[in-house]
Amino acid sequence: MSLKREKPAAAPEIASIQNDYVRSVERKEKRQMAHKLRLFRRLAVFGVVVLLASIWIGTTIYAQSQTLTEKEQLREEAKLALEEVKKEQVQLEEQILLLNDDEYLAKLAKKELFVSENGEIIFTLPEK
Repeated sequence: MSLKREKPAAAPEIASIQNDYVRSVERKEKRQMAHKLRLFRRLAVFGVVVLLASIWIGTTIYAQSQTLTEKEQLREEAKLALEEVKKEQVQLEEQILLLNDDEYLAKLAKKELFVSENGEIIFTLPEK
């Protein structure tokens, strides 16, 4: 003896009653099934739209964050370059002040151009 239920051997077909109540219940069930199908389709379309919008927003945010990172890096490089230029400007301003001094110009001319005063002899030592 097995534990499985066996189907009854040829059950006779049972005819359904076709009255107004049965037809209205069948129509109601069909409308409910059609409504569920339309609801499922609307939800599926809405889900696809939300998914596509989420992907688009995500890629936009990612691209903007990459651009922002690049811009911040360029800004830091520009700051470093600005500091170097400011240091160079300070040095050039100091050199301008020195070049306006006659004594400094005389020393510079003696050193660079080997200019001497009357009766003065210039000796240059070789650099090591």
